[in-house]
Amino acid sequence: MKRKLFTPGPTPLPEEVRLIQARGIIHHRSKEFSDVLKEIREELRYVFQTKEEVLLFSSSGTGAMEAVVANIFSPGDKVLVIRGGKFGERWAEIAATFGVQVISIDLEWGHAVNPELIEKKLREDSGIKAVFTQLVETSTGVVYDIETIARVTKGKAVILIVDAVSGLGAEALCTDKWGVDVVVAGSQKALMIPPGLAFVALSGKAWKLTENSDLPKYYWDFKKAKKAQDKNQTVYTPAITLVCALRESLRLLKKEGWDNVLGRHAKLAKATRQGVLALGLQIFSKAPSNVLTAVEIPSSVGVKRLRGLMRDRYGVEVAGGQAALAEKIIRIAHLGAMEVTDIIVVLSALEMSLSELGYPVEMGKGIAAAEAILGR
Repeated sequence: MKRKLFTPGPTPLPEEVRLIQARGIIHHRSKEFSDVLKEIREELRYVFQTKEEVLLFSSSGTGAMEAVVANIFSPGDKVLVIRGGKFGERWAEIAATFGVQVISIDLEWGHAVNPELIEKKLREDSGIKAVFTQLVETSTGVVYDIETIARVTKGKAVILIVDAVSGLGAEALCTDKWGVDVVVAGSQKALMIPPGLAFVALSGKAWKLTENSDLPKYYWDFKKAKKAQDKNQTVYTPAITLVCALRESLRLLKKEGWDNVLGRHAKLAKATRQGVLALGLQIFSKAPSNVLTAVEIPSSVGVKRLRGLMRDRYGVEVAGGQAALAEKIIRIAHLGAMEVTDIIVVLSALEMSLSELGYPVEMGKGIAAAEAILGR
């Protein structure tokens, strides 16, 4: 049976990326590797929409999130965290682990933050040094209005830190133009390579704050990482094969064109949502993202039964919900190396599985609704 991933990480890999990983490994202190890293450094600036250096680490996205806290803050510093799902909560947990004082804006899951709430909190407490948020809260499928949030923080003695681990490449994020100070991303999402690489871009404003941070860091030291990358090297042994795969995926993304990449994700997302709605199901997210569609599943069907049937009968893997949403939603990802026919496949599996589980489905109705978008 062919297996197809519709999870928000890892995501499907292009053939070119799979094949590059089958080649013999190279040494990380060789000129060959330095040439690879040199090209990657330039292309990452293109992807992050920044003129600043984008630091590369061999880790998951969470490792880069921890690195941001360790390099910018000191114990007792005060930060504002948007908590609208599992990954907003993760920012708060990491900060608290390092003794950073957390003030939260707690959102009902499925809702986006109102930038006016952030502005209000910053007016009330001038001691806040940073605002932590997501571009896309992956646990709920919600996209946040980073451009407007950046207007709130720009020009103030506060930095904006954005977890774009799932959102980068699926949603617009103009780092320099909007005035975002720190962006974190990972490799296994829209960048179309396996898990294992993480990235951090910092503005000049954020780099200045690293001078005063006295939290412990060794592997995660941004200054050491930048010094090495300036020489087209890494401080420590990197995930060499993944770095070579990254060069290939970045070439593919640049060939497609960044606006086309974003447009493709938007089109696939819209088609998925229309297909789901045509089946009489509801979208959980009040501000749906182009990363994934969170779908409310009736209790009579059951999330575990539905996911199991889609996987075992049709080879289609979708994600479940997290925490309180575990038995309430499925998450259908449409990011990375996805194309028109992939959406038809996942909606077909959804229709047939729902029907088998007793949910009233007019077969083909969801697919037809999606095709009306995909055929344009």
